[in-house]
Amino acid sequence: MSTPRPRQHYNVTLAILVFAGTAFALQQTMIIPALPVLRDELGTTTAWATWLLTGFLLSASVAIPILGKLGDQHGKERLLVISLGVFLLGSIGCTFAWDIGSLIGFRILQGAGGAVFPLSFSIIKDEFPPEKVGVAVGAVSAVFAVGGSVGLALSGVIVDHASWRWIFAVGAVGMAAAVLLVHLFVPESPIKTPSRVDFLGAALLSAGLLALLLALTEGERWGWLSTPILSLFAASALALVAWSLVELRVPEPMVDMRMLANRQVLFANLTALIAGFALFGSFILVPSLLQLPSEAVAYGFGASATVTGLYLLPSSVTGFASGPLAGVMSRRVHAKWPLSLGMALGAAGLAFLAVWHSEGWHIVLGMLVLGAGLPMTFAAMAKIIVDAVRPTETGVATGMNTVMRTIGGVVGGQVGAALLVAETTAGGLPAESAYVIAFAIGAGSALAGAFVALLITPRRRLAA
Repeated sequence: MSTPRPRQHYNVTLAILVFAGTAFALQQTMIIPALPVLRDELGTTTAWATWLLTGFLLSASVAIPILGKLGDQHGKERLLVISLGVFLLGSIGCTFAWDIGSLIGFRILQGAGGAVFPLSFSIIKDEFPPEKVGVAVGAVSAVFAVGGSVGLALSGVIVDHASWRWIFAVGAVGMAAAVLLVHLFVPESPIKTPSRVDFLGAALLSAGLLALLLALTEGERWGWLSTPILSLFAASALALVAWSLVELRVPEPMVDMRMLANRQVLFANLTALIAGFALFGSFILVPSLLQLPSEAVAYGFGASATVTGLYLLPSSVTGFASGPLAGVMSRRVHAKWPLSLGMALGAAGLAFLAVWHSEGWHIVLGMLVLGAGLPMTFAAMAKIIVDAVRPTETGVATGMNTVMRTIGGVVGGQVGAALLVAETTAGGLPAESAYVIAFAIGAGSALAGAFVALLITPRRRLAA
């Protein structure tokens, strides 16, 4: 009989989970500055190059809730190693991809790594002292936003000075280290829910999310009222309605619909949807504005990929502090307050950029404020979900919250792209008014999210 692995100190576990989350977050955004280079070097079109993002997004959105549920059933550490291992294989494949089709295929394989966050939250809930859970969740959550900013900066340097293949090679090295560290040092959770896999529920949820996200990502190019897009929306609605009905009737559902109807979970997911929509400006609008040629428009900066990344890098400094701070605040007040504060900071940062964006320091200051809001929002949101559900539901519950944030981000990205295309200069570049409107819409949405967050109420305690 094998001897159980000794439990590591929770700080060791936290350091490894933060490292694993960072390895994933870097790869999520590092590809964005490289899209034009990939398009040219692989001899493809912008539409196909965009699928390097779309395919990853679709795969991650489907894999996250499924792997989160499997982690609740069969062990979080085991599924985390599997998730990271699949991501590693995808990264290696991307490094040696021979054409755009193979690169898209390997990016889809990488998407399975998105489960690192819900599985990490589950491990924290099981392993950490209750008073440490908030700060730990905040630290891991901060990585999602902070790692994204660092990824953009690092990618800029690689794109400007080396082959695009190094983007994935760097990711493969980091992910290989994460797989090894998690396997060796993160203990397996003692809390499991042995049950049968709800294959029908998983299939219906996957079909609904695939159809919805595909329609949202391709709507601008195919035409929002075109037959394929309308058919995808209809198919998504039918699949998700069927999924809800199935989950209410099967004895062991993939997702407990009553859990999703819990007031805290419901409003946290609604806030996640709004946050994803409102805060698209940090990774899409700002790089686009910075890279506009200064000789063509007065509001352009003509920044290279490297310089663009350096503009975004300071926002990660505030993020490293605000994520764990949300956990500290949650010890004293309900987590809805740092969630609302984070959304309000996001609104302030976007509003600042809508009004002031003509100088370099305007961009840096706006991103510093926005960079403080993003990690605080994500950290508080995860803490609310972790506290509101049973330990056996943490993985799937936080996974669904991540999916809601992703859907909001896709919608927000499409709205931003549509605005930049709709209002252009005589030379075909996005007009300054397009950026102003897009930033303003993001700010207004974030402010609305701050008020929605206040509707989350603490669970009532029953008298003994």
